[in-house]
Amino acid sequence: MKWLYSTSDPILQTLIGCFLLFIIIIVLTRIIGLRSFAKFTAYDFAFTIAIGSIISSTLTSSTSITHGFTAIAGLLALTYIFSVLQRKIKPLSKLISNAPLLLMDGNTILEENLKHARVEKKQLIAKLREANVLNYDQVVAVVLESTGAISVLHKTANSDEQFNNDLLSGVRRTP
Repeated sequence: MKWLYSTSDPILQTLIGCFLLFIIIIVLTRIIGLRSFAKFTAYDFAFTIAIGSIISSTLTSSTSITHGFTAIAGLLALTYIFSVLQRKIKPLSKLISNAPLLLMDGNTILEENLKHARVEKKQLIAKLREANVLNYDQVVAVVLESTGAISVLHKTANSDEQFNNDLLSGVRRTP
């Protein structure tokens, strides 16, 4: 019966540990930068790693199912609370999530932004090729998104379409 529930399980310590682990992973991800976990926000990454760790320790150690369930429930509650707080408290959202960063402004490569984001020029050029950019004059903007992905906004050679500047709202122009 111990595998289901043990009275010696430190449930309160588990909940506190969930909170601390969640915060530590977000802080470390913010310090390391956007490119460290491409396609994940710091928030997504913290949650995914923590859940994986909990599942692993529940399945491979003497941790009870109840203890593991409590930890997962604690993390789910934290993600819900943080998502609500991020919507209501804008400074918290800025603290937790990286803002997208402009890597190219028109046909100008922003070398300082590349350096700050730890993106090599050859990686940027590869993204331009993936987007079928034929020359730098087609580029409107290249953005390092908060997920670590690189977005290329460009026009085709014969296009007269106007660019909507709202597409760059919230994008940092300097590191």
